[in-house]
Amino acid sequence: MLHTKRKEKQMSQKDQEKWDRKYLENPKLRQERPPVRWIKRFVPEEREGHALDLACGTGRNAVALARKGWRVEAVDLSPVALQMLTEFAEATGVLDRIDTELIDLDAFVPEKQYDLILKTNYLDRDLIRRTLSALKSGGLYIVETYMEDPQNGKKDSNPDYLLKPGELRTIFSEGFEILHYEEFWNEGDEMYRMRKQAIVARKIS
Repeated sequence: MLHTKRKEKQMSQKDQEKWDRKYLENPKLRQERPPVRWIKRFVPEEREGHALDLACGTGRNAVALARKGWRVEAVDLSPVALQMLTEFAEATGVLDRIDTELIDLDAFVPEKQYDLILKTNYLDRDLIRRTLSALKSGGLYIVETYMEDPQNGKKDSNPDYLLKPGELRTIFSEGFEILHYEEFWNEGDEMYRMRKQAIVARKIS
């Protein structure tokens, strides 16, 4: 059974309402989408590992990991998104492999150790740094999110939420082996055409 834990005292009500409204009003965010391709390329099949999906949204990546045999903790600040994730997990038969948690990511510090940490389409540099120590030695950290580019379709993007060229390489330059790094244009099923950056890094210390 999938349980949702709440930490409402830490929750930013304004941010929560903003994201709930986005999920309710935007059909694209509610559509079933494929997971990031790094899961297929780098995450082992049928491994009894423990994964943390940060800012999990409606669960495309959490469900993909659960289908591969992983136990997943999926955390987000939107109860609407977590409810959609629950329904998706139930429909795909992996409800028993995913636990969700409703949290304020601005204050989140993991209390456990994980074999895999995943964060997509959401940039919080401090959150990445706070979670590095929660990754076990030999574990994978996967990040995919938006970066600066003059041809980005969303012209009013807050620059604080856009990576600079090569920035993920710098963040993971110490204590990690970079297995893959790429800058690319995003998938066609997203709301805007945006340049992205992705990294798959293995912790070595």
